[in-house]
Amino acid sequence: MPVPKPHPALTPPMGWNSWNTFGPKVTEADVRGTADFFVEHGLRDLGYHYLVIDDFWEADQRVDGRLTWNPETFPGGIPALADYLHERGLKLGIYSCCGTHTCGGKPGSYRYEEIDARTFAEWGVDYLKYDGCFHPPGADMKQSYRRMGQALRNSGRDIVYSLCNWGLGDVWTWGGQVGGHLWRTTGDIQDNWNSIVKIGFRAQKELAPYAAPGRWNDPDMLVVGMRGKGNAEVIHGHEGQGCTDDEYRSHFALWCLLAAPLMIGCDVRRMDEVAAGILSNRALIAVNQDPLGIQATCIGAHRNVEAWAKPLADGSIAAGLFNLGPGPQKTAPLAWETLGLPETTACCVTELFTGEVRGRWTRCYSSGEIPSHGCEVLRIVPQPA
Repeated sequence: MPVPKPHPALTPPMGWNSWNTFGPKVTEADVRGTADFFVEHGLRDLGYHYLVIDDFWEADQRVDGRLTWNPETFPGGIPALADYLHERGLKLGIYSCCGTHTCGGKPGSYRYEEIDARTFAEWGVDYLKYDGCFHPPGADMKQSYRRMGQALRNSGRDIVYSLCNWGLGDVWTWGGQVGGHLWRTTGDIQDNWNSIVKIGFRAQKELAPYAAPGRWNDPDMLVVGMRGKGNAEVIHGHEGQGCTDDEYRSHFALWCLLAAPLMIGCDVRRMDEVAAGILSNRALIAVNQDPLGIQATCIGAHRNVEAWAKPLADGSIAAGLFNLGPGPQKTAPLAWETLGLPETTACCVTELFTGEVRGRWTRCYSSGEIPSHGCEVLRIVPQPA
């Protein structure tokens, strides 16, 4: 009896995507340099495995009916780039679109699904981000995504399938049915706090039932470390500014609690120590990669502080207290009742950004002061009676 293949996305995919920083100017050298950094600075060993080339890797026209790469920006070709990543223990992701053209006007995969999937497999691609631009009016987008999902299954290679139709048609209700492993739930993220609140804290609140191992809600890439630099569409009027350190911490913490894909969007070769520390937090990554695959839900609010929580496979609970308000919050409570714990249960509480053990608590935990747009992220471990 043949041994079944492992599922390619039983935990949320982790990696990097070129769009936030490089946009239409991405080059082979950028991807190779990022791969080298991932290996040399430990990001690969933390689980960041996929390097995804977004739009504009393509030539302007198909050749003999097949997609090919832009020889000026990717002179070595995509197969050689895939080999380069694979030799370093990394995986290559690529971009296409379910329409006649990509969002940047390059050839799309509409009605070319089988040949494009075979091409990607032959090149050694491990991940496909499949966008939704220029889909023919009147055509069924769900069926277009289904055709590519089937084509990828027919290709003979395990390829993670990322649906990027910005949440249209409540894609979370059917993304898994068409072969998707993850699906974007909103429009594009930007490097500012309002965008993080809208996409993360608001748009994800009702979507937890649709997440499970191998099936992930995707609130878009991380903006941690961008500092208002990069693709103009992502910084969008916040050039040279971006989010604060506290906002980046809250952004990363929420994505980890949501079991969201963790796709770095900054130029890692130029990120500062604060951003590197956030993205390298092993305790939070463990929460994100927890094998139960449960997406956190908002379990309550105290003034401007929202509490989000999820159970973990070892019986502990991960919880975040997020101050969405304009000023600091001196303290915020987290009652055991909201976590589904008996009031008398003694729990050991550890803050995951600092690693500080906050001691044993019963009935309710009380936070320290939480700065504006900052957070506390906790691992709550019930103790034996």
